[in-house]
Amino acid sequence: MRTLLLTGLLFLFAQVHGPAASRDLRPALMQAERALATHNYAQAYRAYKRHATTNPLAQFNLGLFEQQGWGRPADPVAACAWFDQAAHGHIPAAQQFLGDCLARGVGRAIDGAAAVAWYRKAAAAGIAYADCAAGELYLDGAIVPRDVAQGLALCTRAAQAESVPAMLKLGAYYQAAATLPHARFWYDQAAQRHHHGAQVALGMMLSAGEGGPADLAQARFWLEHAAMEGYAPAYLPTAILYANAPINPDTGALEPHDLAKVYMWSHAARARTSNQQELADIARIDALVMTVMPEQWQPELDRRVTDHLARYAAP
Repeated sequence: MRTLLLTGLLFLFAQVHGPAASRDLRPALMQAERALATHNYAQAYRAYKRHATTNPLAQFNLGLFEQQGWGRPADPVAACAWFDQAAHGHIPAAQQFLGDCLARGVGRAIDGAAAVAWYRKAAAAGIAYADCAAGELYLDGAIVPRDVAQGLALCTRAAQAESVPAMLKLGAYYQAAATLPHARFWYDQAAQRHHHGAQVALGMMLSAGEGGPADLAQARFWLEHAAMEGYAPAYLPTAILYANAPINPDTGALEPHDLAKVYMWSHAARARTSNQQELADIARIDALVMTVMPEQWQPELDRRVTDHLARYAAP
């Protein structure tokens, strides 16, 4: 299923542009696609190879075989050779991958200017993130002259075209540059588009009042949203936010709902982390919780944690 979905998605953005766009390249590849969908990699590879001389989609898919290691050891050099052919055949995704090959010097010398040119071709053909891939080269300044304004402009263009990776790149760049309102804005954009890492980054900024006023309710919303969908890095921060919830003035303790959430998310975190500092923090939280939480709650809360972890098994 993973291979079928990946192939289908790649065909969506590997459409032909330019002179070859007037002919449909897919019908000749139906036998290869059926074999790939059933994970018959050897048969699929042979079927694509039969059309590789004249069909750039076949070239692109052969590049994926070599890149992903489908039925064979991964071979980045061979992958880049196929992507080179497919890129010249006007396959936008291949143009982006060829840009990666040139930027990294895979099977050829590093060529920053050529990498930017291929990224821009891919972006013009509809691969939104390719603009930010070019932008990253300008921001880094290692293989093209450093141009921060150009780099940010390209990544912003990609983000405005709904590229979540570009939003994340901008968030991380502005956070590192201490331009925190901009960082918070772009993490918010990516969080709204269901990126768990962005949801955690945004939640942490909201809880600390970075880039704008602190908003603990919104911080908890985003962190727990990621946690509930099985994103393990969100477990401990969510537990900590609940541990710092307002105290009930009548009891001098957390509200029962908040106490139960501290227990569940800290125990989920303990099951998923091997980081010694995090485990020490979890142990301290657990010791405090167990002094005030009624013992009879534990079996039901443990069952909920077990069910959640089973639903989102560790990779």
